[in-house]
Amino acid sequence: MTETAPARARAEIDLAALRANVRTLRAKAPGGAVMTVVKSDAYGHGAVPCARAALDAGATWLGTATPEESLALRAAGLTGRIMCWLWTPGGPWREAVEADLDLGVSGLWALREAVGAARATGRTARVQLKADTGLGRGGCQPADWPELVAAARRAEAEGLVAVTGLWSHFACADEPGHPSIRAQLTVFREMVAYAEAQGLRPEVRHIANSPATLTLPETHFDLVRTGIATYGISPSPELGTAEELGLRPVMTLSASLALVKHVPAGHGVSYGHHYVTTGDTTLGLVPVGYADGVPRHASGAGPVLVGGKWRTVAGRVAMDQFAVDLGGDEPPVGDRAVLFGPGDRGEPTVEDWARAAGTIGYEIVTRIGTRVPRVYVNEEQVG
Repeated sequence: MTETAPARARAEIDLAALRANVRTLRAKAPGGAVMTVVKSDAYGHGAVPCARAALDAGATWLGTATPEESLALRAAGLTGRIMCWLWTPGGPWREAVEADLDLGVSGLWALREAVGAARATGRTARVQLKADTGLGRGGCQPADWPELVAAARRAEAEGLVAVTGLWSHFACADEPGHPSIRAQLTVFREMVAYAEAQGLRPEVRHIANSPATLTLPETHFDLVRTGIATYGISPSPELGTAEELGLRPVMTLSASLALVKHVPAGHGVSYGHHYVTTGDTTLGLVPVGYADGVPRHASGAGPVLVGGKWRTVAGRVAMDQFAVDLGGDEPPVGDRAVLFGPGDRGEPTVEDWARAAGTIGYEIVTRIGTRVPRVYVNEEQVG
């Protein structure tokens, strides 16, 4: 453990669980490499510690959304292959080329900026051309693909870029049997075949995200990109629980009870009095709120383990705190309230909170804010 647990709240990050998840994902895609995605501060878990643990467990690539995230990994001393893909004009292209990052390129404007950075630095820019096979976000449309491929080949011939990858992203891989999966895979194969027929020789071709890595082996190609599954969270209920998928949740979020008090029947609780006690009871005050990332949409529904029992958020989640009805129980002030964890000690899970808030597990962990310190356990790999 890197620090003494703070009194108010903590997010415990189990790096042994993360390493086990990476090994599970590697086993699912034995024919290719694994890119561990550590964007958004490793989905709220802490980018640098999680990146190091993933590499220890056999991941050979790291992925981020923004170049700033990738540059921060380099600044922390992480070597090896790091890819970033969410660019805007005028971004830190030169710094990225100097840092030997792999740059996701979705169109001609981005390729031009990469070429400009290569000329300015006197180095070859590593670029990966992204194909929009049907998601409709980043990536080059099939109609524009020949022009992008031709421009990339010219830049390669001048020694300005090396096209290290061809890639895309699924829209509905978390929905088993969705027709878009097969359609996107067909388009991706066609776009890759065209690029290679024009002389591109990528190191890696990749389209598989976490759900595709877990359930669609035909999508694995040379590399899989695993994000949420790395952190032990199921990509969707349709695919199964984390336990059913062989994954262990990495984050446990808890806080110390700040107050326990008796209140009479008919007492309103929190803003708007959306919860009113039905009888004499005790209330516990949990000192985290939406400023810490606890979703306000889980007001009246979010589950919490206090004193060995599941409780529910009573009334609205406020900025810094929420209450639970303890039903007359009197746990001591300072007792731990566990919002979520692996679930094997009776506590709720991230998926429980996602259901309570009407959202997905991704949002629950990524929104946990900086006021909640991350406390790392099992930092050293055993064996």
